[in-house]
Amino acid sequence: MGKIQINLLGSSFTIQAKEDEDYLKKLVDYYKEITRTISSTGRNIDPLQVSIIAGITLVDELYKEKKRNATCEKTIQGNTEEDLKAQQIALTLLDRLDEALDE
Repeated sequence: MGKIQINLLGSSFTIQAKEDEDYLKKLVDYYKEITRTISSTGRNIDPLQVSIIAGITLVDELYKEKKRNATCEKTIQGNTEEDLKAQQIALTLLDRLDEALDE
């Protein structure tokens, strides 16, 4: 269980979650990056608006990723056994190439 102090957009508070502190720090750092990008547009945006826009930005990323994953799953489900074997062979060859290049 992780616990982290957050100082963001003029607010300061502590959160505790099931995830470890390193993971929570990565999340907060990513959120801060988004809020900095929004704040640096040159427009005078209050912290609440920055927070809302950042939330919408994150939901947009999540929605697009879920949509992409659903498309990938449909593609995988539509593959024939031969397609899957060909993909496995291609992945094996790529792994071997990577190993050879690393040597």
